[in-house]
Amino acid sequence: MKNSKRKFLKTTAMAGVALTVPFYGFNIINRPRLEEELIGHGDFKYRVEKAWGDLDPAKTPVKNCHEMVMDATGRLIMVTDHQKNNIIIYDKSGKLLNSWTLGFKSAHGLSIHNEGGEEFLYITDPGTGSVVKTTLTGKTILKIDSPHTIGEYGQFNPFRPTETTIGPNGDIYVADGYGAQFILQYNSKGEFIRKFGGDSFLQPSKFKQAHGVTLDKRDENNPTLICSARIKNTFKRFSLEGEFLEDIYLPGAFISRAVIDGDNLYSGVCFGMTKENFNMQLNLGFVTILDKNNKVVSNPGGTKPVYKKNGQLEMMRQDKPIFKHCHDVCVDDDKNLYVCQWNANGIYPYKLHRV
Repeated sequence: MKNSKRKFLKTTAMAGVALTVPFYGFNIINRPRLEEELIGHGDFKYRVEKAWGDLDPAKTPVKNCHEMVMDATGRLIMVTDHQKNNIIIYDKSGKLLNSWTLGFKSAHGLSIHNEGGEEFLYITDPGTGSVVKTTLTGKTILKIDSPHTIGEYGQFNPFRPTETTIGPNGDIYVADGYGAQFILQYNSKGEFIRKFGGDSFLQPSKFKQAHGVTLDKRDENNPTLICSARIKNTFKRFSLEGEFLEDIYLPGAFISRAVIDGDNLYSGVCFGMTKENFNMQLNLGFVTILDKNNKVVSNPGGTKPVYKKNGQLEMMRQDKPIFKHCHDVCVDDDKNLYVCQWNANGIYPYKLHRV
């Protein structure tokens, strides 16, 4: 059914862009305002709807659209760092359903977890070192103690948490991506268990900007953690106990968190590289998509992924200036994507319609 629906959407998208039919001054048909050009590669191609999430900035402002998740009812929940509305909730048409705030000035990470039939949000704010668990309506249920207060960090170790994920047994993993570069593990009550990782360019089990942490359940018998080492252009896989297992190197891609959907892994690429300069560059974001074997199959907004005969992936770069800094990707049940951007002049999320 979903494949048929996608074929239908592809056909209607090909027929025309932003088609409206006037009737006594009203539009009786208002199809999505899709860009004409397809982006992406292989089976993962999309048409961009830039105005999908546009709201009235006087009433529902954003500074940076950091991350987005989808709840069990199909609502799209986004975290922003605007104190007026840290959380904005959309339906899939882009209609505003609700918003609320915790008063965070730098709200950053957003995860959702179903616990006994009820869903909860986990929100991080690196500016205040906050990690909180809330209901979907904004009631705080749990606050995670800073590692400083429990003697796990020295006075010179900053704690600026960027992301959380929840393990199969309810353990809470916190990525200290803007701080001391550890992944910290707590139980479901917020009691500290261990930390692993740390700060190093050279050691494979350590990070440079441990921006995200995600539970990977694609191997049902062996769930693991996928952690972002953004400055190393690498996803690092760890066991649930913090044992380093492997690197997934994505040359040229300064990735955000991993988003798992089915067999695929999606990530926003926040920064990129130019052909002339191999350093991190602003305004060169795109999206990258990996298959179940962790091979890149599509780069919407980026260059086509190419593997050499020895299996090494060639450098990936922005191909089209559609995005500035892709901070997160959300996948809906029709396999459309919603892209949140950082440092992009206060724009709202784009929707990528899969065709």
